[in-house]
Amino acid sequence: MKTPLKNITSIQTGLFAKPTGSGELVYLQSKHFDENGQLNTELYPDLPAEDISEKHILKDGDVLFAAKGTKNFATVFENHNEPSVASTSFFVLRTSYNNILPQYLAWFLNIQVTQALLKTQAIGTAIPSISKQVLENLEISVPDIERQEAILHIIKLRNKEKLLKQKIELLREKQIQQQLINALK
Repeated sequence: MKTPLKNITSIQTGLFAKPTGSGELVYLQSKHFDENGQLNTELYPDLPAEDISEKHILKDGDVLFAAKGTKNFATVFENHNEPSVASTSFFVLRTSYNNILPQYLAWFLNIQVTQALLKTQAIGTAIPSISKQVLENLEISVPDIERQEAILHIIKLRNKEKLLKQKIELLREKQIQQQLINALK
């Protein structure tokens, strides 16, 4: 089944706020994530909760999509993180359709084909931005849950393989360096 995102998610913009350095909520910004959408820093509450609407507080399974700038990515918010709100750099996608996994939605938004399509529709030259309308009308393939889980499992295995290859290469490099040092003796 292929459907526009607006049929299976609610999409809202992040909140404009100025972090104060202390508070009860984390103000999530693009700088908190690496190019793969993984948190690259420890989070500390830096925003007071007063005057923040409940609708802006992130829930487990919300998908954050970084729509501004050249580094567009999607990531899933998990409730083991500090209570947080997203900055205006993000759209928050909350699934309203029980047959889609948030992790699958994030994967779909991150794949090269989707990223290329979204970048062709970005507006602005200095700071390109993907509009809410473009995101709402993006068509997504939604297979059954079992197939979504299979796709996610394959991605997990592929990432594990990449990590193992990096470790092997590092060990091989150390081995060669040690052999060269031993040859000098």
